[in-house]
Amino acid sequence: MALRQAGYLTMVCAGAVLATGCVMTEKYDAEKARALNFQRLLAQEEKRTGELDSELKRVKRDAADLEARNRELTAQIQAVREQMAKIQEDATALRDAALLKEQEAMKARKAAPKPKRAEKMPEMSDFTAPPEPMPAPEPPAPPAGLQAGGPTRYHQVKPGETLFRLSRQYGVDVQTLKNWNNLTDNNIEVGQRLIVGHE
Repeated sequence: MALRQAGYLTMVCAGAVLATGCVMTEKYDAEKARALNFQRLLAQEEKRTGELDSELKRVKRDAADLEARNRELTAQIQAVREQMAKIQEDATALRDAALLKEQEAMKARKAAPKPKRAEKMPEMSDFTAPPEPMPAPEPPAPPAGLQAGGPTRYHQVKPGETLFRLSRQYGVDVQTLKNWNNLTDNNIEVGQRLIVGHE
């Protein structure tokens, strides 16, 4: 009887050891699986981190390229603005010159001698009466701006300025400006010193 109980106890102990060993093996396998899973996730994250680093480097390179391109475009825009300003100045100068030529053409048309009418033959009565004396021409009025007789006012020509513009600025006729400065045409040069009136 004692032997049977001892054998039974031995079997129970052996069963308990086996069961404990099975539980420990299952726990070990579970922990091993978790460790493998963690390593796999860690490898995926490291790969993703490497991809993000590469993407960040590419974005930085692109940003540097875009910044350089932006600087180039800004310089080009500035150059275009300067060209536009020069074109506008040239257009203004051409428009002023065209207006000046038109005014001179109108003055030339007004000053051109009118065609004479056919003169009628004088009659006998015309020979008997003495011809009436022609009225003396009035002396030309002094040019506007020089009547005061003060010190002479000068103007140094700047880019884009024309005689027409100066005549409007100082209230003097274009022909008067030409006479004061001994100009034979309407061409003036940058830096030229012109008489524009008296103080």
